[in-house]
Amino acid sequence: MQETAPPHSDAPQLTERHRELLDQVLDKWSLQVLDALCERPLRFNELRRAIPVVTQKPLTAALRRLERNGMIERVVTSTRPVAVEYRVSKLGRTLQDLIDALLHWTTVTLPEVERARARFDDEA
Repeated sequence: MQETAPPHSDAPQLTERHRELLDQVLDKWSLQVLDALCERPLRFNELRRAIPVVTQKPLTAALRRLERNGMIERVVTSTRPVAVEYRVSKLGRTLQDLIDALLHWTTVTLPEVERARARFDDEA
């Protein structure tokens, strides 16, 4: 019997390190923060207004995760009072096309997904 290589053996493998990074930059709030910051730099309260359903604690946590992973930059201005502005970093900007593609995919497939959910719920 001849052995065959597993499918997509050249494709990157989803490791724990990959999952951790994806969890941190593609979670619910991080996606919305990145989407807002791709438009323009924003201060904390401007972000809260741009994402009205997020509260202070999860927004702060998302900003810290994104900053730690190099996706955004926190810039402190020397104005009175001191202001903090968040902006997408060069590394974070590399996600913009991927995020746009995901948003497009969800827009196109959402009706089909909703029909599948309804069929599943009807059978349950």
